[in-house]
Amino acid sequence: MHCYSDYFPHRHPQDELDCVALLAAGLFADPARIFLHYENRTIRCDEAVRHIGQLQAWFKHTGIEQGDRVAVMLGNSPEHIYLIYALILSGVVWVPVNTRLRGTGLEYLLQHAEPKLFVFDQEFDAVTAQIDCGEARRERLPDVAAHAATATLYTPDIGVHDPLCIIYTSGTTGAPKGVLFTHRMMRIASEAALKVADVRAGDRLFMWEPLCHIGGAQMLLLPFLASVTLHVVPRFSASQFWPQVTRAGATQLHYLGGVLDILMQLPRDAQPRDHALRVAWGAGVGAAAWHATEERLGVRLRECYGMTECSSFATLNATGKAGSIGKALPWFDLELLDEQGRPVANGEPGEIVLTSKVEGALLPAYLKNDEATRAALRDGKLHTGDHARRDADGDLFFIGRRTDSMRVRGENVSAWEIERVFAGHPAVKASAAIGVATLVGEQDILLDVQFKDAAIDWEALHAWASERLASFQLPRYYRAVEQFELTASERIRKHLLSRDVGNAWDRLRR
Repeated sequence: MHCYSDYFPHRHPQDELDCVALLAAGLFADPARIFLHYENRTIRCDEAVRHIGQLQAWFKHTGIEQGDRVAVMLGNSPEHIYLIYALILSGVVWVPVNTRLRGTGLEYLLQHAEPKLFVFDQEFDAVTAQIDCGEARRERLPDVAAHAATATLYTPDIGVHDPLCIIYTSGTTGAPKGVLFTHRMMRIASEAALKVADVRAGDRLFMWEPLCHIGGAQMLLLPFLASVTLHVVPRFSASQFWPQVTRAGATQLHYLGGVLDILMQLPRDAQPRDHALRVAWGAGVGAAAWHATEERLGVRLRECYGMTECSSFATLNATGKAGSIGKALPWFDLELLDEQGRPVANGEPGEIVLTSKVEGALLPAYLKNDEATRAALRDGKLHTGDHARRDADGDLFFIGRRTDSMRVRGENVSAWEIERVFAGHPAVKASAAIGVATLVGEQDILLDVQFKDAAIDWEALHAWASERLASFQLPRYYRAVEQFELTASERIRKHLLSRDVGNAWDRLRR
């Protein structure tokens, strides 16, 4: 393994690529420093320290100790950010919960992660009341000012390879997998975000991403790695985006899902002639739309590729070659391999396989899933299940996912999760979810349904599913089939299913 400063030039050789020391030092270095903006609120370091200390006192009062797990289902807010900082500094394992999860999906996460405490916003009272949370104690995020008298920010002995959080990803078939995401991995993700987003001193980073997503979580350390401020909003809003960016003087935009497509479809007069945005960074812009997007939005695109399992980022397109995800980041070696594990020639598709020169950059394991861990980590290499091709210049072009999943509005959606829910409907014999092309975002979901007897009304079926699935898991298209073609092991031959939605019911055109 190499010296960390070989890859992160602003770090000194003794830096252990930790989160705790960085965060604690950054918060105390300049108490009056404003490092965070939330809508019309400005947050100083000393204010954050006070809230973190009160939260740590609340942990002690409620019996939460180092190594315990706390599931968190909150919207974007300063209080949510304080809670995350308090969990990190206390060595308590944070379990982010996607606020759009419902029913079976939410139950699975809570029962699988086995948190000691489940914290949620008031708006999720009804959602959480209807599910089995396992052994977790349920509580709304309290007003912790009552603990001010005993509040003192503290940091126990926490190792860089200790788990910081458990991030659930639906990147493959089967149940969602819990990535054991360490303190080292979060630090690398944050360092990489500086590089990918081309962050410079004085930048104002616009943050709309939900904090349950690695895209949001990795931003929280950036004000302590560079002289920048975070400008956080509750969520992405097409109608509010340009006014928010203008007020913030934001210089960077992270795009997920169909964010850029949505902005491109806004009326031209909705976009100010002059704005401070310099860089848009993320994944999903094809070569055909590249230059038009840069010209219309007045930004420079920096595409990347990554996954939670490799500390978020693996490649970066720093040259602007249209449609490319660029080359591997300096601390990674990237191979494209065929099904026999042999390197493929330029222009040929191959699976992206990663190794790292920095210890701890790859996930240590999936929670309680040895089979998935063995499949992903082989001989010290991370087999991503994603495919790309390499051109003669060594630049990579993403092709797609080998696994049975879809990419919908910035979320990896497991077909298995959707099909498992529809299997619970009394009229459904079998179903198959597949991804189809869409004008906005990466994919829409088409669900083929085989009914047990007579078909039921699509509107009623969709309404039933809306109570049990997250919004990004809901099919857009529904189509009835007489029967599915099955393999010898009774699995549906999905590669034979038509992706033509011409004869499907479209819920957006009802």
